[in-house]
Amino acid sequence: MKNFDTLSQAMTALKQQGYVNDFNLHPEWIECPPLNRRFGPQHFHVDEVHRFEGMTNPDDSSVLFAISSSDGVKGLLVDAYGPYSDSLSPLMIEKLTIDRKTNF
Repeated sequence: MKNFDTLSQAMTALKQQGYVNDFNLHPEWIECPPLNRRFGPQHFHVDEVHRFEGMTNPDDSSVLFAISSSDGVKGLLVDAYGPYSDSLSPLMIEKLTIDRKTNF
């Protein structure tokens, strides 16, 4: 996994690797609005995680997830982390980590 200096560099590189969809995070699932799809924790895998600190404000921190679904949808999820991040279910918190790729 490559280290990136900026969020935009990471997003550009990952899109070139096929992570072309945008995901939104919800407490119990992720969604891909353009495809009108929702994926529960059992239906996606986190392939890479990249964290970025704000240059001038530590509160401007973000995390980028490269995600693939069990049926081949690949995309990116950008979320804040730290005190302002949304609350997630324990299952989603566990799922949003890199693990060994398993058969779905």
